[in-house]
This record gives sequence, structure tokens and C-alpha cells, in this order.
Amino acid sequence: MVHKQAGALTLVAALLLSTAAVAQDKRVVTWNGNFDPIPLAATEAMIADFEAAHPEIDVQLTNFDHEAYKNAIRNFLTADPPDLATWFAANRMRPFVEAGLFADISDLWVSEGLTEAMASSLPSMTIDGKQWGIPYTFYQWGIYYNRDAYAAAGVALPGPEGVTWEQFLTNCEAFAAAEIDCLTTGSSALWPVAGIFDYLSLRVNGYEFHRDLAAGRISWTSPEVRAIFAEFARLQPFVTENHAAIDWQDAAAIFAQGQAANYVMGNFAVGVFKQGGMTNDNLGFMVFPEITPGIPRAEEAPTDTIHLTSGAQNPEDARTFLAFMASAEAQTKWNAAVGQLPTNKNATVPADDPFLTEGFAALSTATGGIAQFWDRDADAEYAKAGMEAFQQFLVQPEELEAILERLEQTRLRLYPQ
Repeated sequence: MVHKQAGALTLVAALLLSTAAVAQDKRVVTWNGNFDPIPLAATEAMIADFEAAHPEIDVQLTNFDHEAYKNAIRNFLTADPPDLATWFAANRMRPFVEAGLFADISDLWVSEGLTEAMASSLPSMTIDGKQWGIPYTFYQWGIYYNRDAYAAAGVALPGPEGVTWEQFLTNCEAFAAAEIDCLTTGSSALWPVAGIFDYLSLRVNGYEFHRDLAAGRISWTSPEVRAIFAEFARLQPFVTENHAAIDWQDAAAIFAQGQAANYVMGNFAVGVFKQGGMTNDNLGFMVFPEITPGIPRAEEAPTDTIHLTSGAQNPEDARTFLAFMASAEAQTKWNAAVGQLPTNKNATVPADDPFLTEGFAALSTATGGIAQFWDRDADAEYAKAGMEAFQQFLVQPEELEAILERLEQTRLRLYPQ
């Protein structure tokens, strides 16, 4: 059963009245979420499947619009918590974990075999050695490449394992000689360039370091951060020059037209690439190359989650629903309906979509962890400061020292030592 909240907290009374009589003999699980129309339909179907298997339980979803939900979640978790609440992984869930508003469900991860089935998501769901929710969907980031641009520059296509970092940079020189941008992005909205920085950070120092950096626990003047920017500096000359003046769709057009060979971007952009004339024949995907040998491969994959609240009135039935939502079968069906990827590696994805299948393989085997993207992993003000700095470095790499010092001062202000 779904209740829709148009603004903040106004329930649709008629819907409540019509369903109350049906639900009164059942045990109720309440769930607050924020789904757009397509995922909402998929969620309604999942609830129906669960209730068919558990006719004694009535799952009541109250659906908010996105902005109302972000504004309301702390209030309702504190004052009138539902049994379940939708949110996000890693540092985005940390404030609610530390405030005691999300419940520890580590035993459910063990009993349902999730530490193995969701091994790639385990680090992003773990705080203080415990698991605090169920991840049910994500989508991959990585490097999309234009096969036609590779052919035009006489560069060999990436193999099944992609390319090495040194080979990628060598290829960049060949693209430059052919007057093709090696890497494009549009950073007028800041966030696209964060995807590049995140991958450099993950590949130079690993997931745990990157998560700590986004949480304000690492100095921007540390040798490890300087090592990230050293690799960033090697890449900088090969990025579309006017990136700061264009948005990501503009860069997608440059990429689709073969004026750029590679694009660090999320899977949601595939439709835009194809609207620009690309097909599965000339669009390819590869994981971002390894930089520091031996660091377990982590990936960028914003993850949506569902959490048992500490104030749940019916935690046992809510945990039963969480186990259902974590299952390969439920995740296969839900994600197929919305065109995203299941977090359970035993789920399946449509075989006729090469980008979903390749992304699923990449994420399912990412033993190093799943990062959530800079503007999810970092608090809002810190995230903005970081993205402004990443953009500036791509424009003015000679200003590195001033950039790092400004970021460090911001860190010390926001996270007093």
C-alpha cells in the first residue's frame, strides 16, 4: 500500500480510509521513501510480491518528493520514525548512524549470506564494523570510449580488461596528435569533474583513504593527496580545454561526434550518447585503470539503501522485508524495471544491454569497495569546496599549492581538530 506525500507531511486521507479495513487484521510495516514514478511503480510491484509471499504483513509506503524527503527525514526519524526509511550509503548514512537513528542489522547480513552476495557494497554499508542497511540498487561510473575516435587516431581499442594507466596516457598523446580530445567533460555544474578526481583518488590511495578524505579526516597537504594531484596533472593537458564553460550534455555531444575519445561518466549518460547518434557498435565501456599496483579495485557507484530505524514499532517484520529486498530475485526484478543495477551479485541483468552487463560485472567484482560520488560522500559545503577546487585545478594546474591550502583551511574550519 502506498501513501503519497506531495509536500511535507499531508497524508491522503481517502486512501487511508479505503485501506484501513483491509489492513486492520495484518501486522503493519511502515516505510518512508522518495521514489520517482518509474521506481515507485517497481517498488509497488515489489511490495505486492512480498505481501503475496507474506499475506499476514501489510507494507505501508509513504512516498515523498525528493526535496521534501531530504528536509523531513531527520525530523521523522527523531519524532515519529517509520519502521523503514530509504536513504544512501557510506558517509551519507553516517550522521544517522552516529545519532542512533538507524539500527544495526549486521546479523541479517550474516544470516542472509550478504557479506558474500554483496561483498562489493560491504565497505560502504559498514561503520564501526557493523552494517546499517540494505543496498538495493546502484549504477556504474567508468570510462566510456568512442571506437570511431580510436580508429581515427590509429589507437588500438581497449581489451576486455581495459588498459593500463601508462597506456591510457600514451594513448592521450596519440589523440592529441590527431587533434582529438583524449578525455572530455563539462564542469560548469562542477560535479562531472568530481568523477575524474574520485577515480584518481580511489586508484592512487584506495577506498578507505578516499572515504576518509571525503569525511574531512585527511589533510589536503598530505603526501597521499599530493600523489593524487600528481596523476591529475599528467591527465590535465588532455582534457577538453573549455570544459568549465560547458555542461555535461555539451561534452556528451563532443564525445558522440568523435571529437573526444573518452568520457568519465555514469551509466545514465548512455541514452544521451545514443541520442547523439552513437550505437552499441561504436560506444564502448571500460573500468578506470589501475594506478597504484595491488590496491583492491574500488568503483564509483552511487547506491540507494533502505534502513531499519532504531525507533521501529515492528522491527521483526521489517527485517523480514529487508531480507526479501536483499534477495537476488527481488533485486533482479526491481532493477530491470528501472534500468539500473542490482547490488546482489547473484542477481541478473538484461543480457541485451552490454553497458548494464559490463557495469554489473565491474561492480560485482569490485573487492575494494563502492564509493558514492564526491557530492554524496562529502557533506554539502565540503563537497562544493572540493568540486570548485577540482575544476580550478583542471583550468589552472599551476595554482596547486593555493588550491590545497584553501581546501585545508576549509577542512579545519568544518572539522576542527
